[in-house]
Amino acid sequence: MPQTRRLIRIKVMQILYAQAMNGDPIENVMKDLLSDVEDKENKKFAEDLIFYIAANAKMIEDIVDKKVENWEAERMAFLDKIILKIGVAEFLNFPEIPPKVTINEAIEIAKDYSSKSSGKFVNGVLDAILEDLKKEDKLNKTGRGLLNLQKKGKK
Repeated sequence: MPQTRRLIRIKVMQILYAQAMNGDPIENVMKDLLSDVEDKENKKFAEDLIFYIAANAKMIEDIVDKKVENWEAERMAFLDKIILKIGVAEFLNFPEIPPKVTINEAIEIAKDYSSKSSGKFVNGVLDAILEDLKKEDKLNKTGRGLLNLQKKGKK
């Protein structure tokens, strides 16, 4: 069965969650959970996403925290925060992925794996982060990744 990008994003979420829970080195967790990913492009996408999040943990955490500061930490599902970090990483470091795709994928994963209200929460937070990144000119998008940006971004 071919693995879609959504399945790869789910694996990334699982890896980040497992690493946070057990404290094992991220490489060990990745080795275990990516062992069944045969497609080289998908494996590279997963690794790039994980390593970008790990290398930029503080910056990504700050971007997310700024948007969720009115939420008490215990009210926000831990998985929601991981999903938000994946979304922010895609905004910043994956120029070919349209922001709309990133947001839609995050919403669907949140609805499937987190709480009942997670889809709306993730959607609202990622939309707000996307607007900030556009204003600050930090959004890194090219080619297909620019789809839908012109219409919404320029007012």
